[in-house]
Amino acid sequence: YQRQVKTTGFPIYLDVCITARMGEIMTTRIIGTGSAVPKQVVTNDDLAKIVDTSDEWIRPRTGIRERRIAAAESGTTDLAAEAARMAIEQSGIKPEELDIIVLATSSGDCCFPNGACEVQAAVGAVNAVAFDISAACSGFVFALNTVHSFLSAGIYRTGLVIGADTLSKLVDWNDRSTCVLFGDGAGAAVVRAEGTGVIGLTMGADGTKGDVLKCGGRTTGNFLTGKKPELGYMSMDGQEVFRFAVKTVPEAIKKTLAGSGTELEEIKYFILHQSNYRISESIAKRLKLPMDKFPANLERYGNTSGASVPILLDELNREGKLKPGDKLLLAGFGAGLTWGTTLLEW
Repeated sequence: YQRQVKTTGFPIYLDVCITARMGEIMTTRIIGTGSAVPKQVVTNDDLAKIVDTSDEWIRPRTGIRERRIAAAESGTTDLAAEAARMAIEQSGIKPEELDIIVLATSSGDCCFPNGACEVQAAVGAVNAVAFDISAACSGFVFALNTVHSFLSAGIYRTGLVIGADTLSKLVDWNDRSTCVLFGDGAGAAVVRAEGTGVIGLTMGADGTKGDVLKCGGRTTGNFLTGKKPELGYMSMDGQEVFRFAVKTVPEAIKKTLAGSGTELEEIKYFILHQSNYRISESIAKRLKLPMDKFPANLERYGNTSGASVPILLDELNREGKLKPGDKLLLAGFGAGLTWGTTLLEW
């Protein structure tokens, strides 16, 4: 590496993960998954009672039939903790073995403490550092890649990655262009630095297009301004999001595969963020792949933002559809604009 810099002025890129402990080549393996969704089911017909829409309008355009909505007394952290417990139980580890917890959410229950710390307390992970990240619908993939970096560097050995959102609390229920799309939920994965696992990743952002999909925060208010804090609501340019996703995601997938020397045909499943079935169809078409490689649960849950990838991953795992050696590609994309992929071997 030093010789390369001295002779060319440019560093080389080493696509390997080396632990600081023993010099072994290590990666991040998923050893347990979990998911949680609210009990309350809201169908398209239910929405037609409160906003000018219908099942005939929603389903052909989005692929969504129903979604889960959190009750007033239930929050993002409650769902995150439930999914975390399931993942920990399946992994066979004790909560005290966790070294790091990263929660990806754009809809935390409060400004602070962060949701990851609340999950840490709820599951008894007394030895884990805990923090949140915000990358909207790319959140779980960003969180997984972040924890992978800590584990592959030898800083930590065992981590908990969570994606959880209750966007029903940020949606304007008078806006039929957005309220029909979103639902609530959480998904989690316990990961460990051992064996086979993460093979490659890609992450990106384009902040110049932040207005395409946004949710205003609480308005600044203090005794000088005379304004009271108010919570903003979500807004979205659906056509621009569609164009962004169908162009950027296939490019990111190809970049990730090329960087690891993996062929498209080697991937058993492409586990995409569940935003719109037509987006998934367009991505599959651009990659010239059949839709059976793109599992979906959008019909039942809607767009659960940072939770959609881990919920789908957990369902596939618990249904016995994932076998050792299977190669999976996870892809998230959303507000920021942000996008990310994780290529892994199960």
